[in-house]
Amino acid sequence: MKMTPAVEKYVLHWGEMGTRWGTNRTVAQIHALLYLSPKPLRADEIVELLSVARSNVSTSIRELQSYGMVRMTHILGDRRDYFESIYDVWELFRVIIEQRKQRELNPTLTMLKGCAAEVEAEDDTDPVTKERIRNMLQFVESTSNWYEQISAIPTSTLTKLMALGTKITKLVKK
Repeated sequence: MKMTPAVEKYVLHWGEMGTRWGTNRTVAQIHALLYLSPKPLRADEIVELLSVARSNVSTSIRELQSYGMVRMTHILGDRRDYFESIYDVWELFRVIIEQRKQRELNPTLTMLKGCAAEVEAEDDTDPVTKERIRNMLQFVESTSNWYEQISAIPTSTLTKLMALGTKITKLVKK
């Protein structure tokens, strides 16, 4: 793969965004590189293209594999491991959202359920505080339920829904 200025810009930006999303910069850059690559890449090619340590590449690839965003593949007649990203944007989006739900939303939902139960039993907690905890629990439960429903919708239907944009709000307001 050739690192043209546009590809380099994309990879660098993805790395910067990765740190904002709570991911290591190198992990995000490797993912960007693999996503853009027209063919699977070996770890040594990634090391050379990104000018990062081999150990960093290995650790980052394992992390991406654990998320389900990158998979190992092989080429007939070649013993080396090659790596490729999920290329379908929608599938990639679903994997990322599912990972975030597992790491962030589910633990928060569990904590909120416990807090809501505890706070209801507390006499010293202000009613406004109790209401706010219930509201937050309701919001996080709704978000989780919405995700479960959306994740089952076929990609073709989702793209049509997104194309509707604000038109869909007119249907709901009726």
